Amino acid sequence: MGRVATSLASALSAVPFMLSQVWGAPTDVKVNEQWENPIADGWYADPDGLRFGDEYWVYATLSIAFDDQTSFDAFSSPDLVHWTPHPKVFSADNSNWAESWFWAPCTIERNGKYYFFYTANNPIANEGTAGIGVAVADTPAGPFNDLIDHPIVDRHYNGGDAMDQQAFVDDDGKYYLIWGGSRVSISPLSEDMTSIENWADGSGPKDITPNEGFGEGSFMLKHNGKYYFMWSEGGYGTPDYRVAYAMSDSITGPFDRIGLILSKTDVADGPGHHSVFKDQDGEYYIFYHRRIIGDDVADHRVIAVDRFHFNEDGTIEPVVMT
Repeated sequence: MGRVATSLASALSAVPFMLSQVWGAPTDVKVNEQWENPIADGWYADPDGLRFGDEYWVYATLSIAFDDQTSFDAFSSPDLVHWTPHPKVFSADNSNWAESWFWAPCTIERNGKYYFFYTANNPIANEGTAGIGVAVADTPAGPFNDLIDHPIVDRHYNGGDAMDQQAFVDDDGKYYLIWGGSRVSISPLSEDMTSIENWADGSGPKDITPNEGFGEGSFMLKHNGKYYFMWSEGGYGTPDYRVAYAMSDSITGPFDRIGLILSKTDVADGPGHHSVFKDQDGEYYIFYHRRIIGDDVADHRVIAVDRFHFNEDGTIEPVVMT
């Protein structure tokens, strides 16, 4: 698992890619004149892609054994083509409570600060000492240091695990935290980003789980006044991992599953746990992790980027993987 030095040639012999070996993972796969997939050397997952000013940033989970996941890496680019690595933008050394099982980074800017949300310490099995943390830095490159000395979400709400979070800002400037495995919840974030808050009616986290299919990897997007809720289905280490979506007029749903936007093709399989962002021209892109056809090691995942389009009726076109 992870950054092995052994050759992958036997597993990949049927794959028509040009491969090089860095940490045991493929790179330099030319797909078009704009960018290359995968965008980074090494095994990575759960990419959080976004734009800060004139730069694009991707924060990622190290796709290695859970107990060895003690930090996060990031990558920056001026053009979505040339990427600069930023190792260990956050690590266990910057926390008083988080030790390992580091998953699903999510970064957002607020009032000139950069807030980094992450999952740690096996949130599926544990409560109190596991869940979602928040760190802060003055720049997107970090290093990020814990904002509080405990998880911001430390228990199972609405039957869902405290994991796979997204910080979302609505058009009115209000910030929310969306999270969960098996089921998904949403709450307003406090002004200082140190806690989740009750809703105006005094209620706690609201359950916004779609009517079918939800597994993990939540992502909310607002486009033309509609809320698009997307999520990953299936086992993360399987070829059938995929992304589905729903639409609603309200941030709290209901969200009824419409269909798939990412699924396996003859290019790659197991695509999922994605994020969507706009470039400087207002065009949408999607970052996601995927697997190389023929490689059945669960943690062998790489980061890819592709275009993301809406149909005229507001529905989402299936993503064409390149």
